[in-house]
Amino acid sequence: MASGKSSKSKKSGTSGNPAKRPVIEQGPVRVGDWIGAARLRTLPLAVAPVVIGTGAAQTVDHHFHWVIALACLAVAVLLQIGVNFANDYSDGIRGTDAHRVGPARLTASGRVTAKRVLLVALVFFALAALVGLAIVIRTQQWWMLAVGAVSIVAAWFYTGGKRPYGYNAMGELFVFVFFGLVATLGTTWVQVYTLPLEAWIGAVGAGLFACAVLLANNLRDIDQDREVGKRTLTVLIGKAATRVIYTLFVLMPFVFSVLYALLYPIAWISLLVLLAVLPAILIVWTYRQARELIIALSLTSLSSLAWAGLIYWALVG
Repeated sequence: MASGKSSKSKKSGTSGNPAKRPVIEQGPVRVGDWIGAARLRTLPLAVAPVVIGTGAAQTVDHHFHWVIALACLAVAVLLQIGVNFANDYSDGIRGTDAHRVGPARLTASGRVTAKRVLLVALVFFALAALVGLAIVIRTQQWWMLAVGAVSIVAAWFYTGGKRPYGYNAMGELFVFVFFGLVATLGTTWVQVYTLPLEAWIGAVGAGLFACAVLLANNLRDIDQDREVGKRTLTVLIGKAATRVIYTLFVLMPFVFSVLYALLYPIAWISLLVLLAVLPAILIVWTYRQARELIIALSLTSLSSLAWAGLIYWALVG
């Protein structure tokens, strides 16, 4: 999987703004580099809505539709990884990843050609589409083909295309809609063909956690994003306002925990996730080095999955 010297990679596989991309001479790309580019710390955000959506479905039908649930999980994870590689490609060819604070990206480092990273992204999107098609055939919910198509298109234009909306303060809206509402409600619908209140509440909670992770990420990269003209919401509103919104987003799901607990008393235990959320909030408000926000990002992402798991327990227990 080696890509050769970085200078060759730059010639054959990148475009955009190469002047902003430092030349990096490194060894061959290993499996670990590809795994890192998949950004595993974001995968809990794909799993959490499927967990909540499945729990909500079981409040309607106690039977566990495990085949459909696993298929929904596969679609969510494959789409998330596809988005991550697509972002690696798009940001890399634009030069916006050249001086990022987090782990180096494949395209921006010059270790892998942009075309190869794009191909990997498209493979994951195609796999997600195939599993989604299988769900549609199994459930006969043909209208959901349109939902799947819109999801893939939205995933691509987050950072791809001539006018990516992730570069114009729309990233949080995309994340809330697709990683919160669509993922959660879609999971519930294909299992029981109805959307109980439990699914809607959980969908909002999952979406808020996902938005909080994006805010922590963009807060970490705010200086670099300003420099390259990437107009994220954080760049537009500044650090102080971002901290406030982040805090509201990660605390709001615990208000929903209280609402759940009115009917499902076990939901009170989900408040234990605050033990991870509160340190993340503390880091966001007191960090001195941008790298510290990687810890906050990871804690927030893992908290979303922990919260989802405990809510599932409450709904089915």
